[in-house]
Amino acid sequence: MEKATPDSRILIDIVKMHMPFGKYKGTLLCDLPVSYLEWMCSKGWPAGKLGMMLATVYEIKINGMQSILYAVKNAVNDK
Repeated sequence: MEKATPDSRILIDIVKMHMPFGKYKGTLLCDLPVSYLEWMCSKGWPAGKLGMMLATVYEIKINGMQSILYAVKNAVNDK
C-alpha cells in the first residue's frame, strides 16, 4: 500500500477557491464561518475535492490554527 503524504497545494486552493453553492456562495473557503462548517459536517461533506477542502478548513478552524490560512492567503495575495 502506498503511503499518503500531505499536499501543501491544498492550502493554496483553499485560499483561492470560492464556495460554489449555498448560503455562502462566492465566499472564499478559508473565510467560511465555523458555524456553517459545523452544519455542513453534521449534514455530510460534499463528495470529492470540495468536501475534502471544506473538511480541512473545518479542522484548521476548530483547532485554532487559522493563522495558517492567514499566512497562506497573504503569501498568495503578495504574488
